Amino acid sequence: MANEYYKLIKSLRLEKGLSQEEISQRLGLSRSSYIVFEKGKNELNLSQAAKIADIFGITLEQVESGIKPNYEKYQQMILAYLREAVSGDGSVLKTKLAKMLYLADFAWFYEYLQSMSGMQYRRIKYGPVPDMYFRAIDELEESGKISINRKNDLILISENRGSSHQPLAELSKEELGLIKAIAKKWKDKKTGEIVDFTHNQVPYKICQPDEIIPYELITQQDPGYVY
Repeated sequence: MANEYYKLIKSLRLEKGLSQEEISQRLGLSRSSYIVFEKGKNELNLSQAAKIADIFGITLEQVESGIKPNYEKYQQMILAYLREAVSGDGSVLKTKLAKMLYLADFAWFYEYLQSMSGMQYRRIKYGPVPDMYFRAIDELEESGKISINRKNDLILISENRGSSHQPLAELSKEELGLIKAIAKKWKDKKTGEIVDFTHNQVPYKICQPDEIIPYELITQQDPGYVY
């Protein structure tokens, strides 16, 4: 397992106001053993890592990666792309949107060695995509921020007018700039083209089906093929 994930666990514990004693008891460890773990001098086994994931409501993959996802920011990234009106009617195909979100996260890592949202992307047939993508879309629709329209086999997503004036406070000017640049590049491209593009990148090629794609792999990508 990643040797930096102890930092994530410590931050989550402090956020929830839990003591080291409480966590150690739930893991079946002595407090002294847990303290050694939080200092990065020891690792948890798979069973203990699974318990940690359950305690903090995150996935095992997020425990292993040591990256804390910013779910609210990820939803704002979705809205930012919709505001770029990738198609003439202000809507974006669901699959195409997923690919552009992936490109933003990995291009940001390429430049700054950290993800924009912290989401973990899985290598699936129509991926890369985080497991949380579908939940994020559903919740944005339920909250009235977006609309989902179906035309034959196509799923089109657009932002509702009432949401379009709300600030995207989680995103910096530079992050919004990257999203805008990616949207501009792919605006007139077909979904199949961006799917092929992401599948031909180093991260997707190296990983196995259903595997979480390590962000570090994008650093091996040719500069002109990052997004």
